[in-house]
Amino acid sequence: MTLKLIKKEDTKVLNAHILSNLNPRQQEAVQYTAGPLLIVAGAGSGKTRVLTYRIAYLINLGVKPERILALTFTNKAAEEMKSRIATLVDKYQAMKVWAGTFHSIFARILRIESNHLGYTSSFSIYDTDDSIRLIKQIVDRSNISLQKLTPQSIQSKISWAKNQMISWQKYAASAQTPFDKFIANVFAEYEKRLRLNNAMDFDDLLLNMIALLKSSEEIKSKYCNRFEHILIDEYQDTNRAQYEALKILSSKHRNICVVGDDAQSIYRWRGAEIRNILDFSKDYSDAKLIRLEQNYRSTKIILEAADSLIAYNKNQIPKKLWTENSKGEKIELFVCEDESEEAEKICSRIKQFVDTGTKLSDIAVFYRTNAQSLPFENELRKANIPYVVIGGMSFYKRKEIKDIIAYLRILINPQDNTSLLRIINEPPRGLGNVSIRHYLDYAENYNIPFLEALGNADEVPNLTHNAKEAGKKFYEMIIKYSELINESLSVDLILEYLEASGLLNMYRELNTDDAIDRLENIEQFVNDIARFIEVNPDGGLNDYLQQITLVSDIDNVDFSSGKISLMTLHSAKGLEYPIVFISGIEEGLLPFSRANQNPDEEEEERRLFYVGITRAQKKLFFSYAKERMRFGSYYSQNPSRFLSEIKKELIDFGEFMNVTNVRKSNQLQINSYSQLADADYYSQLPQTEMTFRVGDVVKHSYFGKGKITGLAGEGDNRRAVVYFPSVGGKKHLMLKYANLEKVPPERNNNYG
Repeated sequence: MTLKLIKKEDTKVLNAHILSNLNPRQQEAVQYTAGPLLIVAGAGSGKTRVLTYRIAYLINLGVKPERILALTFTNKAAEEMKSRIATLVDKYQAMKVWAGTFHSIFARILRIESNHLGYTSSFSIYDTDDSIRLIKQIVDRSNISLQKLTPQSIQSKISWAKNQMISWQKYAASAQTPFDKFIANVFAEYEKRLRLNNAMDFDDLLLNMIALLKSSEEIKSKYCNRFEHILIDEYQDTNRAQYEALKILSSKHRNICVVGDDAQSIYRWRGAEIRNILDFSKDYSDAKLIRLEQNYRSTKIILEAADSLIAYNKNQIPKKLWTENSKGEKIELFVCEDESEEAEKICSRIKQFVDTGTKLSDIAVFYRTNAQSLPFENELRKANIPYVVIGGMSFYKRKEIKDIIAYLRILINPQDNTSLLRIINEPPRGLGNVSIRHYLDYAENYNIPFLEALGNADEVPNLTHNAKEAGKKFYEMIIKYSELINESLSVDLILEYLEASGLLNMYRELNTDDAIDRLENIEQFVNDIARFIEVNPDGGLNDYLQQITLVSDIDNVDFSSGKISLMTLHSAKGLEYPIVFISGIEEGLLPFSRANQNPDEEEEERRLFYVGITRAQKKLFFSYAKERMRFGSYYSQNPSRFLSEIKKELIDFGEFMNVTNVRKSNQLQINSYSQLADADYYSQLPQTEMTFRVGDVVKHSYFGKGKITGLAGEGDNRRAVVYFPSVGGKKHLMLKYANLEKVPPERNNNYG
């Protein structure tokens, strides 16, 4: 089909129509087409519109669509971009634009040029599951005993290294721990197998694109010439490999337009480099900077809260969001006794909204970690309010929770072979598939449960000595705790059993982000058992398991009227809701505990809170708990430092509930909301018996200045965890003997 040529006068009309739908700053961003351009797009400022209108504007100017490259991070964003472009220009021209995710576009190029890198054009692309499966094959065939490392955690480590452009050789050279050395060996074999399989994983699509562009001047010139204009969405989320590829591709025409918001850079743990957007003007000295600051989403109060919070970050591109929307209502703060009351208060407020006609799909609850979803799931189930866990799965469906449930079921039902098979090698205990098959055959021949066969290990034929010992040890553990749990259900006994299983220690030793997340979920599950025992002192383990099994059935109901959205703050990015609840705004949660040792981590945690705030359109709620349960025991919590960074006149502190803490007598209660509103951060923190608080800056006669990051113990056994920059790490000190001197707030402003 022959396309109709567009005359200059037609171009003016078409582009005038495009520009008429934009505000002045958006128009400027669309019209600037000569050289590098950084568009800092604040939350809700219409960045997708600017990107698509800019592409249409370029096409109307006469730029060939096939010479435009537009890169996104998700398939959804890419499809939305393509469909919008098709509504603005001729659909056949729109189809010619190279628009898609980094991985899909680079895969397209790599298939064309595969022979230059030693692949065929039909190379396979392994997704995460494929990669994990290959790694599992490698681990299973190795004779190394470090099999507590799961294939998932190894894949995560390898992916991280590739995103940092670290080869297996470099990884091996820097490996110090036995785990890292083992991973280095798997990494090397993994790369070898990928080559043999004519396959690339997702990370290879980025790395091999760079390798292709560097393979010859001819190839480099071909693609640098082809892409006259390059546009990148969510530039703050690019990693080092993506940055390198873009730098090469844009080196010829230098018409690179990046759109993003440094204040929404929250994926550092996944390899994203905020320096890519912060240093854009250094990398391209002639770059133009345009700020999109008009917000179309939120009320004035919500935006002012976001701005006052993010102002505390040193590493940022300054901007100030504004809106023509209404002023809106103040942010409501819930101060709760514990996480159970927090869930009750939030669900009670949700009911009020629903009763007055608010749609369920207009409401979202955010939290920092996946484990925090459980109290909300429980409360919503009680209230018969349907919900959906976004970016995750229902708490009881998570692998580690299913594992724990299986461990508990086998205590009260020794004939549950399905549960036993689930946990027999979780964690690995020296029972391979062949040994398990011998045990199962024996059980079938003698018509006895699998567990009994493990106890009869000496009579099972064809077993190795190690397989016999492992079977008997596991059997003895199950029988021991089965008898104890039938006598009396207690949290201490459950914890002792889980420790004996080796499952908790496996996750502790792994110490990856995934392992820590799973450990937190297990902790929350134990907390749930503790609450069940509190409410049902005469209840048994079977009663608890029956309760969670039956209550989970609500997940299978199809609710046509919509559902409440539950999600982590990371999952909330890119979404928006009329009503938002942000829970758990406490030290150790938000910011997460590791932020105390790293200023960059603290700034990312602040950006994460900023993202949560800017998801809200009309109504925003904050909540924190004075104490939280950890593995069945209550611990005092401090309100987040971030709360003190938001202007107090923007927050409605409501009517304070002066409730005495009946669980821990040594917790100092905040006497009124007005005190909290008028006090600075330090006066918000509950005092300890020794007058020290988490967050205090202290001075030690030998180590110098440090910051208290944790407190534990009572009386003479009171201990503090203090981070000292002078030694680059933490020290555990007995307060009775440490002679710490507290540094007043006015003298610790420069503490780093």
